[in-house]
Amino acid sequence: MKINKIILAALAAIVAGLGSAAAQNVTTPYSMYGYGILGDYATSAQRQMGGIGIAMNSGRQINVINPASYAAIDSLTFLFDIGADASLLWQKDGSAKEHSVGGGLDYITMQFPICKFMGGSIGLLPYSSVGYAFGNEIRHGTRENQGSGGINEAYLGISGRVAGFSLGVNVSYNFGNITNDIYLTPENSGRSLFEHVMQVRDWNIVVGAQYTARLNRASRLTIGATYSPKKTMLGRSWATVQELSTESLPDTVGSMKLRGNYYQPNAFGVGINYTYEKAYRLVVEADFSLQQWSKAKFSPLYADPDPKNPSAKPQVVFAGMNFADRLRYAVGAEVVPRLRGNYGQRISYRIGGYYTRDYLQIRGNNVREYGVTAGVGFPTPEGKTMINLGVEWRHRSAYPRTLISENYLNITLGVNFNELWFWKRKIK
Repeated sequence: MKINKIILAALAAIVAGLGSAAAQNVTTPYSMYGYGILGDYATSAQRQMGGIGIAMNSGRQINVINPASYAAIDSLTFLFDIGADASLLWQKDGSAKEHSVGGGLDYITMQFPICKFMGGSIGLLPYSSVGYAFGNEIRHGTRENQGSGGINEAYLGISGRVAGFSLGVNVSYNFGNITNDIYLTPENSGRSLFEHVMQVRDWNIVVGAQYTARLNRASRLTIGATYSPKKTMLGRSWATVQELSTESLPDTVGSMKLRGNYYQPNAFGVGINYTYEKAYRLVVEADFSLQQWSKAKFSPLYADPDPKNPSAKPQVVFAGMNFADRLRYAVGAEVVPRLRGNYGQRISYRIGGYYTRDYLQIRGNNVREYGVTAGVGFPTPEGKTMINLGVEWRHRSAYPRTLISENYLNITLGVNFNELWFWKRKIK
């Protein structure tokens, strides 16, 4: 079977099962707040370089971070990129220590040429992820907290270039459910469940621009920028109460639309990239991004009015939140020792690092994380397809109070298929 038929079969199978799994790859109590842990749109190769990509415009790999990069693709090339990861997590809460394992399928993307100066991309990515489970004793009973789900992002992007300037846009459909459960078990009575669900059915847009200046025949400098506008979110939010011991049906105690009550923020990004490519290849990039979550509304959910007592004061059943602006700094580099050397010399070596002050504020504490990354890209013998294997160490905690301290060791694996689909072989 030809390689492109294998790719299409894998693509169809993964898309069929990815919708419910793409945004459920995390295990952390921090994901119980807001929309959970946000993604950054980085592919496996980009994660090995600290998650950079705002100024990257290589035609060899897909870069969803900046849609302006799609125009760099060769007019005969199709790209497919599929990524997965596995995580080892060590948590510390005071003197208590725990460890867990997570991971799964992360993303799937495709990039294709439209004409000589235009390219497009389509794919499915995690916008946010939620996953946690913990419990504690309360007075005369126990309380258990569980959460799952997240928001997936299916996007379609297009880009065009003139001379050294490129402009692109991603339009996406965001969908998914975030579920937060609280189980209460008193000592002398039955168990009850309080459940809050946020169902997102939304859209989003990201605009990107890049300008590349040729310094000489072998090197170039690229600057990039991205922007996503503030907008209200669409969907529904509701809360139910259920007495599990009596097997009764859930009773809805509050519901509302997301429109006008929950918002996505203005988001900005800038980056600079230097690339040298002659006998060897060297890529170095630095990025900065800002998401203005402090100006994005996240409203409380109130109990539905009691028809028997219309003058009753509304009761909060799910609290709102105040967010902080999300800041992210990232640097990364890639080197290929010899572009036309032996197999070992054609392997890509990558390294990077990043620091993020997250959007979450928990009891007056900002959540922050930082990490270092490294990886290699193995070219396949038969073509330009690349197998990317990487490792990432990440630390997450709050500040000034640490709250829960988390250390992650992530193993990332991605396969970047690079195929010539329109090249016609000569008949001998």
